[in-house]
Amino acid sequence: MKEKFDVLNEWGEFTGEVATRDECHKKGLWHRAVYAFIVNDKKEILLQRRSSNKKQWPNKWDVTIGGHVLMGEFGREALIRETKEELGIDIDDCDIKYLVGSTSIDTHKDIVNKHFNECYIITKDIDLSKIKLQKEEVSEVRFFTIEEIMEMVHDNYKNITEKIGPWNFLERILRNYYK
Repeated sequence: MKEKFDVLNEWGEFTGEVATRDECHKKGLWHRAVYAFIVNDKKEILLQRRSSNKKQWPNKWDVTIGGHVLMGEFGREALIRETKEELGIDIDDCDIKYLVGSTSIDTHKDIVNKHFNECYIITKDIDLSKIKLQKEEVSEVRFFTIEEIMEMVHDNYKNITEKIGPWNFLERILRNYYK
C-alpha cells in the first residue's frame, strides 16, 4: 500500500488534496515531515546512519528519527510511529517536546522534497542493545557529543546529511536549553 500525504500550499495550509510519496516528490508538492533528536542524561545525541539503499544521503549520519506525516496524522503521532518503525523504541506523548517548525526544500536527482517540518526533542536514556533497527532505513545508531556533531557540520557536513536546518537547531537547542 502506498503512503499518502496531505498536500499543503506554500503557506502550510491544507489544500484538501492527497498525494502519494512519489507524486509529492516528482511534482514538488508541499507536505509535512517530522524529525527528532534523542538526548540522554549525559547530553549526548543519538544519531542514525542511513542505510546504503536510501535514495538521499545513503550511509550518512542523520537525525535520530525522521519521516513523513501520513494523511490525517498529527506530527506527534508520526514521530511515535517512526520511532517504533525505525528504531523499535516505544515513546509516548510525555517523552516528546515540540521545539520549532520550519520549511525545507531538498532536490536530489528527480526528487523534489518540499517539507513543512516539525522539530522535536526527546529526553530519554536509551539502551542501545534494545534497539531494533529497520534495516531498509537505518544501518546503525550511535551517541555523539554536540562537539562531534558540530565538527562534522563545520567540516562541510562530513559524514552527515546536508540538512542545514536540523543541525543548526540542534546546536542552538543544546547550547541554550541544556546548559
